[in-house]
Amino acid sequence: MTKGMKMCAHVFLIVCDGMGDRPIEELDGKTPVEFANTPWLDKLSEVGINGIMHTLGTPGIVPGSDTAHLALFGYDPHIYYSGRGAFEALGVGLEVKEGDVALRGNFATVDENLNVLDRRAGRYVPEGDQLAAVVNGLKLPEAPDVEVIAKHATQHRCAVILRGPGLSHKVTDTDPHETNAKVKIAKPLDDSEEAQKTANIINALSGKSHELLKDHPLNKQRQERGDLPGNIIILRGAGQVPNVKSLTQLYGIKSAVISTNALYRGVALSIGMEHLPVSETKGDYIVLAKKALERFDNYELFFIHVKDTDNASHDGNAEEKVKVIERIDEMISYLFPKVESKEAYICVTADHTTSVKAKDHVGDDVPVVIAGPEVRSDSVKSFSERACALGGLNRIRGIDIMPILMSYLEKTPMFGS
Repeated sequence: MTKGMKMCAHVFLIVCDGMGDRPIEELDGKTPVEFANTPWLDKLSEVGINGIMHTLGTPGIVPGSDTAHLALFGYDPHIYYSGRGAFEALGVGLEVKEGDVALRGNFATVDENLNVLDRRAGRYVPEGDQLAAVVNGLKLPEAPDVEVIAKHATQHRCAVILRGPGLSHKVTDTDPHETNAKVKIAKPLDDSEEAQKTANIINALSGKSHELLKDHPLNKQRQERGDLPGNIIILRGAGQVPNVKSLTQLYGIKSAVISTNALYRGVALSIGMEHLPVSETKGDYIVLAKKALERFDNYELFFIHVKDTDNASHDGNAEEKVKVIERIDEMISYLFPKVESKEAYICVTADHTTSVKAKDHVGDDVPVVIAGPEVRSDSVKSFSERACALGGLNRIRGIDIMPILMSYLEKTPMFGS
């Protein structure tokens, strides 16, 4: 290697969804990260630089998963966020074009008065592909210039795109977000003709989906075997793809996303990452690390996402959250040799804090560590919320992470002369 040439040109950005937490009595007053046995995360903290982060920049603001990841990739969600639906649609493999409005959909169960009996039709909907096909390609009389595109995602979920002229994502949901409540009427969120038109289309689609699905043979089969029918599609999170420069345009890098969840793939795809498919991990996150190592020479940035920390929090299961964190630690062991060989940086953080006690996202900050060649290490010896708060990164915002990482790769331009 020529003197002065930088050997390292890779980053593993590992986001452990909802990993941050508050002290839990059953864990001896420790957070799950503090309680877990994490020798490799601790090693990262020992050789790296640590800090604490408010993903959305303002202490106490509760981040959504979509806005948090947009921030982590360096895009201020206060400027660029326009709804979750487009990310979900991208994540399930649909093309979302400029001007499209995309929504998250649930196959739900309603009675004859459109009262929601189950927002998820029992969660298990293996017939989802066929049910989505019923509305895919629809042209509604209310808007013959707009096409409806629908695709089943997983379980009870589907993605819906409205494609045509004069649409707006500024509309409310038809999903009431609770049972024993009527399907809502979508309303415009501003006075524009586009928002009113889009709300009218969504309401028409809501009624048409019920008309087409309520007597569908597959739903009759579901009822005969004791399952709830997916007899309507309820919609939420209308959004459009943010109009941003890709990471390649900003930094001249190739980047890849390794995630089994549609939302996070979608956010990553929207800013130019390529998707490296993996099968369901079933708790073995080493498969994520192996996928990154298989393609190590093809990309400068690998975004690796683990969802199960968040799932355990939403279930209120502190013991499971600890186990997930320990399995994440095992994954780190596969990637750490790239730090030792000075070929890569590893950054580990969370998108938000999800409290086991609250079973939901809260506005607390999250820990972050960066380890790799030429990183100015601090005095922190272990990875946790309280330990990292004493580190050299101090308090940073989510949108600071990507410029910091790109600076280590010497990909950020000089400001001034």
